[in-house]
Amino acid sequence: MNASPNPIEQSFELAASRCTDLTPHVYQRLFEQHPETRAMFRTQGSELVKGSMLALTIEAILDFAGDRRGQFRLIACEVASHDGYGTPRELFIAFFAVIRDTLRDLLRDEWSEDIAQAWDRLLIEIDAFAGVPA
Repeated sequence: MNASPNPIEQSFELAASRCTDLTPHVYQRLFEQHPETRAMFRTQGSELVKGSMLALTIEAILDFAGDRRGQFRLIACEVASHDGYGTPRELFIAFFAVIRDTLRDLLRDEWSEDIAQAWDRLLIEIDAFAGVPA
């Protein structure tokens, strides 16, 4: 398999070679960094919700960092949706940094300067995009 030239895609590809499911890693970090989020997930069935939410977020990230064919629009839609749930915008945006930090920890020495810079730019762009009313 050839590595993607897109550093964001590359970070997910490398993580997939090390970990079959990012979900428990991402949510463990989310709950550690933002304990208030634990109460946002019901106990029964929350694993499916977490997995689905993360999968949709990853699809949106990859589209946002790539060709922007449409999935990236989910970000703006979910900002509004989560606002309806009472989730602060800053907390919603923090989820993307949690994903980045989880990938960085998984990749360790494979986390390159190109990947780091691409993620830094991406998080700035997502923050700006998510601040625009849908």
